Parts: sequence; C-alpha cells; structure tokens
Amino acid sequence: MVPRGIQGCEGRASRGKGDESVRTAEFDYELPPGRVAVRPPLQRDGGRLLVVDGDELLDRHVRDLASFVEPGALVVVNDTRVIRARLLGKREGSGGRAEVFLLAPREASGTESEPRVRWRAMARASKPLRVGQRIEIDGGHLVATIVARVEGERALEVELTRTGRLSVEEAIEASGHVPLPPYVARDDDEEDASRYQTLFARAPGAVAAPTAGLHLSEAVLAAFAARGVQVASCTLHVGLGTFEPVTAEDLDDHPMHAETFTVDADLVAAIDAARARGAPVVAIGTTVVRALESAADPDREGQVREVRGAETRLCIQPGYRFRVVDALVTNFHLPRSTLLALVSAFAGLERVRAAYAHAIASDYRFYSYGDAMFIPRRLGPQGLPERTSSPTAAGVT
Repeated sequence: MVPRGIQGCEGRASRGKGDESVRTAEFDYELPPGRVAVRPPLQRDGGRLLVVDGDELLDRHVRDLASFVEPGALVVVNDTRVIRARLLGKREGSGGRAEVFLLAPREASGTESEPRVRWRAMARASKPLRVGQRIEIDGGHLVATIVARVEGERALEVELTRTGRLSVEEAIEASGHVPLPPYVARDDDEEDASRYQTLFARAPGAVAAPTAGLHLSEAVLAAFAARGVQVASCTLHVGLGTFEPVTAEDLDDHPMHAETFTVDADLVAAIDAARARGAPVVAIGTTVVRALESAADPDREGQVREVRGAETRLCIQPGYRFRVVDALVTNFHLPRSTLLALVSAFAGLERVRAAYAHAIASDYRFYSYGDAMFIPRRLGPQGLPERTSSPTAAGVT
C-alpha cells in the first residue's frame, strides 16, 4: 500500500519506558558574528568540505567530493525547484506596501480567460490585512486576494489571478522574488536566480532550496560518472518550516512541519540495483534523507516503496535506526533545529559537536550558501538507545 501521509517525530511512537529523552538544548551552539554565508562561493563546487570519517576530521573542498564516494555508489539528489515565492506589492486603494509569501498551492478554479489559483501563504503589510483585501503585485500584473485565515496558524488562504497573457504560474515566476532565507539578510538579485537553484531542479514547488545540492557542479557530476557513481533523484518540496526553530524542551514535543515528497519507480529500481551490487546509497542533503526514510519499505530492509505526492512529518533524532541512507552530504545547520538533530542521529551527537567546533575554529561558512560536510558512512548515536523504525512507529497511513 502506498502511504498517504507519514507523520510524527520518530521516537514519539516508538520510545519505550525507560528510554532517554532527547533535549533540544543538545543541538545548541554559538556561532560567531559574520560566519553566515550571504553569498554563494564563486564556483558551485568552490566551497569547503569537512569530511567526518569516523573520529577523523578532514578539511577538503567540494570539488574533491567524488574521491570520497565509493565507486559504483548510488547518489540521490532532490530535484525540487524553488519557486519565486516572495511577492512584493501594494494594497489596492491605499497603495500601502504589502508582501505575500507563498507556501503551498491548494486548488485551481476560474475560467481559461480568468484563472484563479488558491495558495496557502503568509502576508504582511504596513497595516493589518483583512479578508477581501486585494494586493497588486508588480504593478497589477498579478493580484492576490485574501480569502480566509487559517485557524490557529499565521497562514492565510490567498487567491491569485493574473491580468495579462501569462498563466498564474508564469506570472509568479515573472513577478516574484527568490525566497532567500531570513538569515541571508539582503534582497535577492540576478545571481540568486541561478545559484539558489540546483543544476537538477525540475519539479516546481519548494520555497527554500535543498542546499546541499547547490554544491554539485557539472565537474563534480562528471567526476561521479568517471567513478561509476550513479545519480538518481527524488522530489521533496522544501517548506518554510525547515527554518522553524525548535522551542520545545523535548524534541518529541516539536510540531513537525509537513513536506510533500515523491519517490518514483525509477528510484525504487535504482536502490534495488544498488543493494544487489552491494553499493551504498548517498543522500545529497537532509531533504533526501527525509524522503527516502519516509518511503522505506518495512518488508525489505534497505529498500524503498514508490510514493507519489505524500506528506511526511518525519522528524529524525538521535536513536533513530536508519533503514535506507548509508552516507550523507549536508550543509552546516541552524542551532536547535530538526536538521541538526537529523545529522546528529546519522553521525552521533558528540561527533557532530566536534565537527561543528572544528568548523567554527577553522572559519567554515554556515547555512544555505555555506560550506558542506560529508559523512561517508552512518556512524550511529552515542550513548542513546536505538529506536526501532516500523510503519506504525513512523506514522505511515
């Protein structure tokens, strides 16, 4: 059966009596000022690469990545495409400034000559926005109408219409801005249009980039091919929730955000073939880990099921037993984040702490446009009981 939704922080359902709690404070650290990368490196593969090889830390560069990947391995990338989700405009009537940040499409309606697309979104303006308020984007080429508030959330339902010949989707791309993360703290420009997008971006739907994939250049992909490394893709549309800090003291109490993902038949076959030849599965980024582990086949260890358009709320933390991913490329993540918890589950909490301390001392660049880590094999948690992973525990429905 193909799962319709995968939910929950792994451990919430599987933790047994006497298991240790995972405290959010375990994933905190101090980042010195000026260490957040606000621009990408001059070349895609020009960033630094910290290789976490057991307890050894190796300072290398992203262009060296292929030499650390086992010949014949399967590398899996996320082919989601970042949409221009940030829409700047003016309130109809008053002309006051307003901004709409698109989160996820809901439904299409209207006619061929006047199409309407409803979106889940966030919005802000100089004065409070009300239901029925119209916001003119890009001089009115696109109009956003607030149609409802989402109860219990900051989100709104907005309806987008276009006034020219472009489709709504084309108008978003023409009028919108690249949704840079808030910590970049600058306006987007033409460089971001290409560099905040991976080379293999294909399926529109993300409002944040799968940042580990930003490092992969044509040269790195060619080096993979020369070593007989296969590259395959999944799709996970990265949501704004990826930047949400964890405020709960216990990670199990964090309301994990949902993201839509697809693992198609080609990827299932590629992983089956990799297992048959004894090759590792290398995830390019935490989004790939989340998709593959959410699609893990409970009846076939190390393999996945085909899943199309399902939602996952899977939150991986120390103690999780990985079933699919064998190696990981990842950026340096925000403190107290679920992404840092995932990496700590993969490499071991103390090992990740040592790696981050080394990166800070060695002037690595952090976050979306920053440098990367490569963990060539899953090393597992230290000092925490291993939690089992099953369809019931993972919340597969």
